[in-house]
Amino acid sequence: MVIVACLLLPFVGLLLYGMDRVEDWLTRSPEPPPRHAGARRLRLIAGGRQEPATRSGPARHSSRAA
Repeated sequence: MVIVACLLLPFVGLLLYGMDRVEDWLTRSPEPPPRHAGARRLRLIAGGRQEPATRSGPARHSSRAA
């Protein structure tokens, strides 16, 4: 009888864990829909724009590398 109990112990542990997860899944409240920016997209490179990029002054690229 002790051998049967030891063999069933892992199964009972998995069953209890599974039932706990199912209970949490069934009793959780519905989450509100996530807030997203919608159709707005960040365009981080000039190639992503619809119109050509314009510059107001002379282009200066300085490097501060030591």
